[in-house]
Amino acid sequence: MIRVLVADDEALMRTGIRLVLEHADDLTVVAEAGNGAEAVAACRGQDIDVALLDIQMPVKDGIAAAEDIARVSPRTKVVMLTAFGEDRSVTRALRVGATGFLLKDTGPAELIRSVRAAATGEPVLAPRITRRLLERHLLSAQEADTARHRTDLLTPAERDVLRLLGEGLSNAEIAQRLHLSASTVKAHVGRILTRTGCANRVQAAVLAHDAGLLAD
Repeated sequence: MIRVLVADDEALMRTGIRLVLEHADDLTVVAEAGNGAEAVAACRGQDIDVALLDIQMPVKDGIAAAEDIARVSPRTKVVMLTAFGEDRSVTRALRVGATGFLLKDTGPAELIRSVRAAATGEPVLAPRITRRLLERHLLSAQEADTARHRTDLLTPAERDVLRLLGEGLSNAEIAQRLHLSASTVKAHVGRILTRTGCANRVQAAVLAHDAGLLAD
């Protein structure tokens, strides 16, 4: 079973998400939280596979909670729940280690699929705002240079894989695009994360954009 935490300051939203997820045989909501501090405490106190966190919460917001959860429960994958247009908050969330983000109006089937994907470490990026987020993400010249320096540590093959990660492709899709085996792609991704210091695939995707790889 995939064990899920739902954190939102609106009780109705938490109830709705719980009802959707528990229609799936392999998902169970084991904890709820009304603010970020409660979410961190829940992850510290029990085994949570995926934490769904609203970005805007009292006491401790979702971004601060995500950063704390990364410390107290590194195995927990964090997915942020966001309203359309909260681009800056989403960028901050990805940088503190969130696996991805979903819009609050995500449909039931997509919500279930996304929680399953997050549990396996796959990025969860709402298609409607992923491209907008990347296009509007502004970097200073120094930050861009730092990103390029990090990717300079990669081999040409690893840079190709990173570029496709930045486009949101899965391992299987990357393997097909580059005519590689899935195991080879998985090995490349592991080395990319280690060499660039990225915590997960989503941070690697942001790095690919920061370094200008998507324009290649």
